[in-house]
Amino acid sequence: MAFVQLSGISLAFGEREILKDVNLTVSGESRAALTGANGSGKTTLMKIIAGAGIPDAGNVNFQRNTRVSYLPQSGVVDSGLTLWEEAEKAFEPLRRELEETHVLERALSSVTQESPETARLLETLSYHQEHLVRSGYYSRSEKIGQVLQGLGFSLRDKDKRTSDFSGGWQMRIALCRTLLEDADILLLDEPTNYLDIEARGWLESYLSSFAGGLLVVSHDKYFLDVTVREVLEIFSGRLTRYAGNFSAYQTRRQEELAGLMEAYRRQEEEIARQEEFIRRFRANASRAALVQSRAKQLEKMTRIEVPDSLKRLRFSFPPPPHSGRRALSVEGLSKSYGALRVFSGLGFELGRGERLVVAGKNGAGKSTLLRILAGLDKDFSGSLAWGAGVKTAYFSQDADSSLDEELSVVEEVEAACPTALFPKIRTMLGAFLFQGDDIYKSVSVLSGGERSRLCLLKMLLVPANLLILDEPTNHLDMSSKDVLLDALKGFDGALVFVSHDRYFIEGLATKVLEMREGLSPRLFPGGYEYYLFRLSQEEAAPPSVSASAAVSASLSQASREEQKKRKSLHKKLTLREEEILTRIAELEAAHKKIGEDMARPGVYADGAKMKALT
Repeated sequence: MAFVQLSGISLAFGEREILKDVNLTVSGESRAALTGANGSGKTTLMKIIAGAGIPDAGNVNFQRNTRVSYLPQSGVVDSGLTLWEEAEKAFEPLRRELEETHVLERALSSVTQESPETARLLETLSYHQEHLVRSGYYSRSEKIGQVLQGLGFSLRDKDKRTSDFSGGWQMRIALCRTLLEDADILLLDEPTNYLDIEARGWLESYLSSFAGGLLVVSHDKYFLDVTVREVLEIFSGRLTRYAGNFSAYQTRRQEELAGLMEAYRRQEEEIARQEEFIRRFRANASRAALVQSRAKQLEKMTRIEVPDSLKRLRFSFPPPPHSGRRALSVEGLSKSYGALRVFSGLGFELGRGERLVVAGKNGAGKSTLLRILAGLDKDFSGSLAWGAGVKTAYFSQDADSSLDEELSVVEEVEAACPTALFPKIRTMLGAFLFQGDDIYKSVSVLSGGERSRLCLLKMLLVPANLLILDEPTNHLDMSSKDVLLDALKGFDGALVFVSHDRYFIEGLATKVLEMREGLSPRLFPGGYEYYLFRLSQEEAAPPSVSASAAVSASLSQASREEQKKRKSLHKKLTLREEEILTRIAELEAAHKKIGEDMARPGVYADGAKMKALT
């Protein structure tokens, strides 16, 4: 069985120990999530397993012929090829194996049947030929097409240069190539980043049927629940295994952390009590021995360390300004870019306290709609009617691009903060995990999660009763997502949002607006689970009576000549289909016959015949 085994792996950056004596085996049957706080060493460990990183101590052993494919979280380099050519790079090892079979065939043609080399060459050739068939090399075009379409590409994209795709789509290209590499073990670091819900659903299905091992890092709780059977947590440099899916891990881990925090609290109280005793009686000669004894006890005490990862983002939205029961009414909304119609005939109403998720594939116009609602795009037709006293706040996917890279964190907040809130700036920054010297960090050095938290904080500075949020969970870790979800559940105003995180959507949405490319938007008055139920009903239901009647009416209006043409074309296509199927059967029989001929040792004595068979 294919596996990678890590023994005693340790790694430090300067004085900070990232990994401490980590032991781990990832096999062809593994289905595991790798989790831990931001900066805990997840990506570092993935690189070591993939052979792309070197530890300070310990050993990494690969079972012979184990194939490992690694998808990095970022840093994908554009190759300058077309989309299809880039996908075909996944089959490069198999193409080289095919060339090796040609070398073996030429070698066989130059030896006699009685030669001791013949049997060895035949055995090697047979192994490679069978592996090429099993690996799907000869049906790679079909497999490439399936994966590209599953990840949201259209067939018309296949000749497009990879450099013409955005960064998010280039990460999809990298994911496509990784999935096509026929690996024994897949290492995926944040594979759902930049995927819409449809592509995530396809990836979940693909990984469920994947025959090899899987180790994945993701902040998508639902995705992990349906793809893994165990969770590996890096905590303070140590690796701990938890059986079960991610939800089971969270339940057990919360109980453990609660116990850890309680022990930490009791120890801190004891330390404070002992230090107070030492401070009070330090100058008392009669108690000098006792003071010295207490001081030694403190020195020998094993301190319980609570890492920064246990700090949680804690906030609630400020009370929204008073407004009427109706927050927003949209009627006949349409948007076009020249001849390209993004959407048309869109209409819905949103009441105070309702939470509307805008769903649909990438390119359906979700972000465009939110920009219109936020007042940033005024080039549209139709009407927007705001309720009495409605004040909006908008968070965009690229909100961090509005940050001033030359300012510090505290300066960025001060620049957007109303005068009345100036005394509370330090408290608010602390609530968003910008504590101590962190508030003086330059915005330019912040991580993606830190930038998202800073943008969310700036949005909260101005109270609003209608929040418009475009992918608010991007770059947030699971803990921050959970806190944001709880805060939004407690928000009294209205909410319109876009998200690709299914767990986040299911926990929040009370209405679903479906955007469909080329079709009219549809409103579903219920949560996301109800929306999916309705879609499954539509897929399973036979055509309605009214639909059948409409088709019949349409056909009756067509001319007799048109119907005759259709019948004639159908007949020709049916005959052509039979010819193609017959030809396929003939080719399969010929292929089988050639394989049988090439399996006979005697054929290799005749160079011309062998060449013809090849």
